[in-house]
Amino acid sequence: MIKKVLCILALPFFFSCAKSVNSDVEVYSNDFQSGDLTGITKAEIGTFNGGKVLGQFNNGGFDLALKDLPAHDMVEVTFDLYIHDNWDGNIQMQDNVAGPDIWRMQVDGKTYINTTFSNAECVPGNICPPQSYPADYPNNNQNPRVGSVNVKLPGVCAQAKSPTGTSLYKIKKRIAHTSASLLIQCDDKLLQKNVSDPKCDESWSVDNIKVRVINLK
Repeated sequence: MIKKVLCILALPFFFSCAKSVNSDVEVYSNDFQSGDLTGITKAEIGTFNGGKVLGQFNNGGFDLALKDLPAHDMVEVTFDLYIHDNWDGNIQMQDNVAGPDIWRMQVDGKTYINTTFSNAECVPGNICPPQSYPADYPNNNQNPRVGSVNVKLPGVCAQAKSPTGTSLYKIKKRIAHTSASLLIQCDDKLLQKNVSDPKCDESWSVDNIKVRVINLK
């Protein structure tokens, strides 16, 4: 009985220690329609599905550097990630001809996403290459396109005639952070040696990048 009373008394104290959001301020937003690349390096603006995006990338990526951020306890990074054409997930062919198809996101040099994506169609009799997302590589338990919010988007090059050649993922990471500067880096390690144009075979792009700084109380 004494133990039960102590546990009940401890509950209000436990919940009082949980911090809540005091302020939430957007410090960066870019849909790339104006062509603005302020703060972004290693990238150029392309087009996809009637709009402008950052990319497409193959064995490349971009850096987004922000400075003079207001005081904060956390940052929240969100954006749309488009996975175009023939991503093969965790498949790794002999003699390093192809795969795995890895995509990464780092913040201030620390890796927060290191995963793979697969755009394969799982039909009877065909190989169904798994992907790691939403887990990190080498997790092998996810079917192609798991976590995607839209698989009915056209391909870009190798799957340009396919109405399901691109998968859209909504990336969102909330990270403990207090520095006045912030460096976001996204890149890939795509490998496809058995095609004449690897970028046509598989690529990626991003859109609607937003960064928010959060104060806790």
